[in-house]
Amino acid sequence: MDVSLFTSCKERVLKNCSKVIVGKDDTINLVFTCFLCSSHVLLEDVPGTGKTMLLRAFSKTIGGKFKRIQFTPDLLPSDLTGINFYNQKTGEFQFREGPLFSNIILADEINRATPRTQSSLLEAMEEHQISVDGVTTPMEEPFMVMATQNPLESYGTFPLPEAQIDRFFMKLKLGYMTREQELSVISRPSTSQIVETLECVISLDEIKQLKEMIPQITVSDDVAGYIMDIVEHTRSEGMFTLGVSTRGAIALYKAAQVTAALNGRDYVLPEDVRYVAPHVLCHRIAAGSTIRSGDVENYLNHLLTQIPAPLEQIQA
Repeated sequence: MDVSLFTSCKERVLKNCSKVIVGKDDTINLVFTCFLCSSHVLLEDVPGTGKTMLLRAFSKTIGGKFKRIQFTPDLLPSDLTGINFYNQKTGEFQFREGPLFSNIILADEINRATPRTQSSLLEAMEEHQISVDGVTTPMEEPFMVMATQNPLESYGTFPLPEAQIDRFFMKLKLGYMTREQELSVISRPSTSQIVETLECVISLDEIKQLKEMIPQITVSDDVAGYIMDIVEHTRSEGMFTLGVSTRGAIALYKAAQVTAALNGRDYVLPEDVRYVAPHVLCHRIAAGSTIRSGDVENYLNHLLTQIPAPLEQIQA
């Protein structure tokens, strides 16, 4: 199988998004991985690090219909899904689509909405469909929810429940730029102006072709067993009160396939699994009360060093 299309698209996405977000190629690459897996990403970081701009830049790069939703405590589920309204001219009820009927959704500060509104995303994220008044409507493809949240503020926020967190394929962080990178950013034109100049660099046909090729990426029995070793260790490790779910194991499998393809290979190595494991698994693990949430990644990385990786025998 020729995986050159994966590497070509990856280079175009990185080049385009890097015009807006400097020095965060790894995060951009992981967002692209989530998109190819038809899944969703939660971007958690302190204010002002470029979370919203990254997701706006990515949406412009991919193309398709894009909607930004600012989550607030007074936001209702119908504000997302749409409503049936009575048309006096026709004498019939008509369905008015909400912003979820788009290709890419930016859910800004998702933890500021009430649990009722947060839960209205569950069906759309998992089933790619929306039910209103007993009528189910399929979503357009591709469909991706990209959510942001601020981990520092707790006043006026509603923490996402485990069922909602598990729907996100990856949980990512941007972090601060280096001094040199930040100097280049503060002296350039407005980031918002740069985002508006971005163009779509990947066609919908290419996206469809990439997604159809993902199941063809080979995962050997040894590597699949290595994935399950990691998952089972999170369930048996004493410092974790809740291990990775089956949905998490499937996500790790798919993420490793796409990571291998984006690196120009049609087979998965243990290194691919270790690279994506913290991003795919950490938010699916519940730690004990004595462990801070920020330390879960450190414990998981330590756990990965204790699990022996299989030695791949690659035939020329």
